[in-house]
Amino acid sequence: MPTNVKEFNEYRAKMNEKILASDNKVIKRIYNLDTNTFKAGHLPEKTKELLGLVASAVLRCDDCIAYHLETAYKNGVTKEEMMETMSIATLVGGTIVIPHLRRAVEFWELLENE
Repeated sequence: MPTNVKEFNEYRAKMNEKILASDNKVIKRIYNLDTNTFKAGHLPEKTKELLGLVASAVLRCDDCIAYHLETAYKNGVTKEEMMETMSIATLVGGTIVIPHLRRAVEFWELLENE
C-alpha cells in the first residue's frame, strides 16, 4: 500500500497518463467503460463503489481496493459500511483476502487522517 493517499493518486495519474498516451483504442475503451460503469444509474455511485470494492478484494487487487476505498469515502461511505462490505468480500473470497483486508483498513485510516 502507498504510504499516503496523495502518493497513490499521483502515481496512478502519472501511469494512467502514460498508458493513455499510447493511443491504444482497446485500452481507451476499457478505461471509458470503467468510468461510465461507476457513474450513478439505477444504483447510486456509493453502492457501485462498494460492489467494486468487494470484487477488487476477492480478486486481491490492492490498487483497485485503494481506488474504490477512496471513491467510496468521498461518496459518504462510513467505516462501518466499509467494514461490512469487506466482511462480505472476505466471506466470498476466503481467508486469502485477509491480508488485503488489513491493507484496506490501513488505507481507510489514511483517508480518515487526510
